Amino acid sequence: MMMKEISLHVLDIIQNSIAAQASFIEICIEISHECDKLLVSVSDNGCGMDEQLRKRVENPYATSRTTRKVGLGIPMFKASAEAAGGMFSLTSKLGEGTCIQAGYKLSHWDCPPLGDIAQTVYTSVICNENINFLYLHRVDAREFRFDTREIRRTLGEDVPFNLPEVMAWIKEYLAEGIHTLYGGA
Repeated sequence: MMMKEISLHVLDIIQNSIAAQASFIEICIEISHECDKLLVSVSDNGCGMDEQLRKRVENPYATSRTTRKVGLGIPMFKASAEAAGGMFSLTSKLGEGTCIQAGYKLSHWDCPPLGDIAQTVYTSVICNENINFLYLHRVDAREFRFDTREIRRTLGEDVPFNLPEVMAWIKEYLAEGIHTLYGGA
């Protein structure tokens, strides 16, 4: 069973990055209607994986988690991309981090919707105060950028993101930025 939205795959990969003790996570969504593609990448500076573990995580019957006996997140993400005429890659270097990319053919009937990526990024940022996030979202020639390092510089390092007014601003900024990408005013 596949996840119904790509944003849920992204959330799962972000959780893996957090478990890998990343202090920086980059999420990039690139949509090109001309090329009929959607590319999703999540990179982190976490502990990374050796070659043996990197090969194992693409197997749904292997996991490093102690809470369950199967690891479905990465294999489901891979299957989702490949089912939609796309590609999947996972690169990782022990001690340096991991990068996961999934490409989809936009017009393919099995291409899932992106889903609520703004909520995925918002939740990840608000719930992980000690991690910096860079979120890039491109649609054709338009780009939206959200960088928690810039927000910290603007607000000051001592202002937490979980203050109600900061949370509301982040949520609204993400929603407006993504809305504008898709032709909204």
